[in-house]
Amino acid sequence: MLQRFDERNRDLLVNVNGKLVHRDEAGVSPFDSVVQGGDAVWEGLRLYNGRIFRLEEHLARLRSSALALAFTDIPADEEIIEEIRRTLIANRMRDGVHIRLTLTRGVKFTSGMDPRLNQAGSTLIVLAEFKAPVYDRSGLRLITSSLRRLGPDTLDPKIHHANLLQSILAKIEANAAGADDALMLDRNGFIAETNATNLFFVREGVVLTSRTVACPEGITRATVLDLCAQHGIPSRVDDLSLTEAYRADEAFCTGTMGELASVTEIDGRIIGDGSPGPLTKRLSELFGELTARAGVVLIGGEA
Repeated sequence: MLQRFDERNRDLLVNVNGKLVHRDEAGVSPFDSVVQGGDAVWEGLRLYNGRIFRLEEHLARLRSSALALAFTDIPADEEIIEEIRRTLIANRMRDGVHIRLTLTRGVKFTSGMDPRLNQAGSTLIVLAEFKAPVYDRSGLRLITSSLRRLGPDTLDPKIHHANLLQSILAKIEANAAGADDALMLDRNGFIAETNATNLFFVREGVVLTSRTVACPEGITRATVLDLCAQHGIPSRVDDLSLTEAYRADEAFCTGTMGELASVTEIDGRIIGDGSPGPLTKRLSELFGELTARAGVVLIGGEA
């Protein structure tokens, strides 16, 4: 499941603090907090026919994370939206686009950890790429990582921060095992998420997902739970063990970059009949219908 280079992205213009620069020339200062210590928050957005799905929710999570990290300079939503719009227009984008939105604490006047060294304001980066959902819809293989997701008493997953080393280490384990991604447990041994996505399971017609104790408050996760409520599909948020994953009738993961993708194998156990299940397919269809008509319009006209 290695992403491939899209030729349409060869001459991308990247937006760094309002300045649009060719991807080969874009950069941030070595004194920027994201370089000094991964001190930044981020969001992944997806553009559907000129609309960004759940933009308000993503910006609210960005702001919440920045406030939790005591950022003193957080751009207004309107300012961020305008920079996203400028970036999309400059790159002639309106569909099939993923946007990586990053807000760092900004540039320090000297190297160091102390946030008081930041006196130049935040750094806003808008990276938009032509990128289809990245997961194979025919079914993903997961292995359980040896690393445990941290809880709110250590590094609260409700902060959508840019320090992704734990996820990267888990992904290295998955790569070494020939799997697509790694399933990660919390410190009590319950399922948290994968290294990159939220996880859902289906058992006897009920859609199950983990509590947000050791996993982020996923926007796509929340959308799936809303779809279940709207369409009479039973769902439950609970502590889930690996045994419950192994005996599930269906499994799927969710996220902005990959939307909904079926999971058909976990630690060598085949889930269900080894193919995407009926509820996974139904929720994927409902999600597709929703993204086709919902979202904040940033680029006018028809595709």
